[in-house]
Amino acid sequence: MRSQNGMTAMVLQRRGGPLVERQVLVPEPGLGEVLLKVSACGVCRTDLHIHDGELGGGRLPVSMGHEIVGTVVAVGPGVAGFKTGDRLGVPWLGWTCGECAYCRSGRENLCETARFTGYDRDGGYAEYVLAGQRFCLHLPDNYDDAHAAPLLCAGLIGYRALRFAGDAQRLGIYGFGAAAHIIAQIAVAQGRRVFAFTRPGDGKTQQFARELGVHWAGSSNETPPELLDGALIFAPVGALVPAALAAVARGGTVVCAGIHMSDIPAFPYHLLWGERVLRSVANLSRKDGEEFMQTVERWPVRTTVTEFPLTQANEALAALRAGKLNGAVVLVPESHA
Repeated sequence: MRSQNGMTAMVLQRRGGPLVERQVLVPEPGLGEVLLKVSACGVCRTDLHIHDGELGGGRLPVSMGHEIVGTVVAVGPGVAGFKTGDRLGVPWLGWTCGECAYCRSGRENLCETARFTGYDRDGGYAEYVLAGQRFCLHLPDNYDDAHAAPLLCAGLIGYRALRFAGDAQRLGIYGFGAAAHIIAQIAVAQGRRVFAFTRPGDGKTQQFARELGVHWAGSSNETPPELLDGALIFAPVGALVPAALAAVARGGTVVCAGIHMSDIPAFPYHLLWGERVLRSVANLSRKDGEEFMQTVERWPVRTTVTEFPLTQANEALAALRAGKLNGAVVLVPESHA
């Protein structure tokens, strides 16, 4: 029986183990924090990496989840700009020192003492969550809660990766999951030609990509019909790096957009030669968040989601791991279902 100040949380207690349903106390906001009642939380591939212990670090036990949409129900001391009743989004980056060279130069995403939602601090696999006010985002009104959730990591990381691809007009996207299905629509709206690469033989996802307006869709082991100007890799597969380098023209850029990737195999220097660029994306910044939310207000970006009840978080993770669902997976607390 839930107590008046208790809540349900799905808790990771050991790496690789199942999430456990727990009744825990609703936390109280401290200095600069807001307490949100969670209405939706996206299930991100990063959550799989955390669950499997592939990232190292992080705290245990922890409630994962960093694509959080919720309503402010309490504010802590020193909070300005947010009030009870506001609908906010909470992303992966949850705290930075604000004092290091990275923070002072606008590169807070590289802060070496940063803390992350659903990893160093409890996230949105729960009915309530605490968040630092500095890293909360106002959300566009044209998305309901479940469809807004994937914007907070899949969308944000995809947006940062797209920026790093520069003005590439022929853009390859390797791994057509949650991030790709959002950023492909933005790239198409910008007038780019998008080439979607999926798991070999995954005709269902290739058809989904075509429905979103991509120019070409095929398997990741195929050669695109023409050289690309840039490529974004969302799949955590190191072998895709030399494949993408081989697919881009001289001067092109390959962006590794995931937080974890299997080892990159050796490849001949000529794949990198010709002033091709290989780079990674690390986290996100508040500026990214603000710009991206303005972008999805301006362009008609549709998020495709499959909802699971909060208490079926294990089943949601399994569905994401299997790669059988198009778009994004979202957890919804029973009180919002």
